[in-house]
Amino acid sequence: MPAAAIDLADRIASELDDLIRIRRDLHAHPEIRFEERRTSKVVQDELSRLGIPFVAGLGGQTPGEGTGVLAHLPATVSDPGPCIGLRADMDALPITERTGRPYASTNPGVMHACGHDGHTTTLIGAARVLASMEHRPNPVTFVFQPAEEGGAGGEKMCRDGALTGGPDGSLGTPVARMYGLHGWPGLPMGVVGTKPGPLLAATDEIKVTIKGRQGHAAYPHMAADPIVAMAHIITAAQTIASRSVAPVDSVVVTFGSVHAGTTNNVIPETATMHGTIRTLRAETRTLAKARLSEIVEGVARSLGCEGRMVIEEGYPVTQNDPAEAERVLETARQASFARDSVLVPEPSMGGEDFSYYAERVPSCFFLVGLKPDGADVVPQLHQPEFDFPDEALGVAVEMMCRLALR
Repeated sequence: MPAAAIDLADRIASELDDLIRIRRDLHAHPEIRFEERRTSKVVQDELSRLGIPFVAGLGGQTPGEGTGVLAHLPATVSDPGPCIGLRADMDALPITERTGRPYASTNPGVMHACGHDGHTTTLIGAARVLASMEHRPNPVTFVFQPAEEGGAGGEKMCRDGALTGGPDGSLGTPVARMYGLHGWPGLPMGVVGTKPGPLLAATDEIKVTIKGRQGHAAYPHMAADPIVAMAHIITAAQTIASRSVAPVDSVVVTFGSVHAGTTNNVIPETATMHGTIRTLRAETRTLAKARLSEIVEGVARSLGCEGRMVIEEGYPVTQNDPAEAERVLETARQASFARDSVLVPEPSMGGEDFSYYAERVPSCFFLVGLKPDGADVVPQLHQPEFDFPDEALGVAVEMMCRLALR
C-alpha cells in the first residue's frame, strides 16, 4: 500500500473513537427538518476548532434563517485542481425509537432512523482529516444540509450558494464536482455501491378529492358514491405502470392514505386520498402525472362524481454523472477501509434531495453498506429499530477524503 494511503488510513483510524462519540451524541439528540439547531452548533463548533472558515444560517425556509452550514477548506498547492463539494444531511425523523441503545433518542417521538447522524459525523471526520493534511491538491467545500426529509433542504442550500461560495460568493471557489453518500442496510458492511445514470427516483405527492352526492346507504341510486369512484381510481391508476409506461421503464403509483365517511349507513359526500408517484425519467414523470389526472377526472365523472387532483412536485431524479460514478467506484477499489465496490444493478424508487446538486454540477451519490457479516435480516431505513453502525464510519470518512484528494 502506498505511503500516502497508509498515512490517510492512520489519520482516519486515530479519529474513529472520537467520531463514534460524536455520532452517538447526535443520535441521542435528533432534530427534525429545519430544527437542527443543536446539530448545527456541533458542526460549527467543530469547524471553529479546526480553523475552517464557514457560513451558517443557510438552507432555511426563509433565507438567512436556516440551520445549514457551508465551509471551505482551500488547497495547499499553488496550482489547485477543481473544487470538490462534499455533502451531509443532518435532520432526523418523527419516529419513536425502539433500538434500546444506551445513547437512544432523548427527544420523544424523534429519532435518527435514516442515518443522518452517521452522515453528519462522516463529514465532520472528513473535515478533521483533510484539515490535518499538509498536501491538499483541491479546495474542498463542505455542505452540512438541513431538511432532507421532505423539506428540500438541498434546493434551499443551492439557493443560498452552496455551490457558488455562499450567499455572497466569498467563501471559496465554485464547486466543480459534488459527492454525497447514504448508509445502506441492503449492502454488506464495507461495500460501496453506485451506478451511472438514475440511482434514486423523482418523488411527487398526490392529493385527490372526489365529490359525490350524499345519501342513505339503502338508496344508493339516489346518491353519487365517492367511495366507489375512489376504489375504481385506485385500481385504474395501476394501469399507468402496466399500460401507459414501457415495460422496461419504472413508475410507482401508491395511495397510502384513504378517507371517506364517518358512519356505516350513510354514503358520504366526499372521499380523499393521498399518495405518491415515483419515476426515474423526466419524460415518464410528466406522462404519469398527466395520465393520473385524466384517470381521476374521467373515472369520477363516469360514476357521477367530480374528481380533482393536486400534485406537489417533490425531488427530481437523483442522476449520477457517468464519469463521477466511475470515479467513486475506482476510489472504493483503492480504499483501505472498504472491502469491495459494486455496480448497483438497478435504481431505488426512494428519493433524495441530493438531486438538486446533481442538476447543477457533475455529481455522484453513492451507498455505503451497513449490513453486518452473517446477518440475515437487519432494520431498514425509517424503521424504529434502525441505528447507523459505528463500524461503517471508517469507510464513509475514507471515501469522502479520497474523493476530495483525487
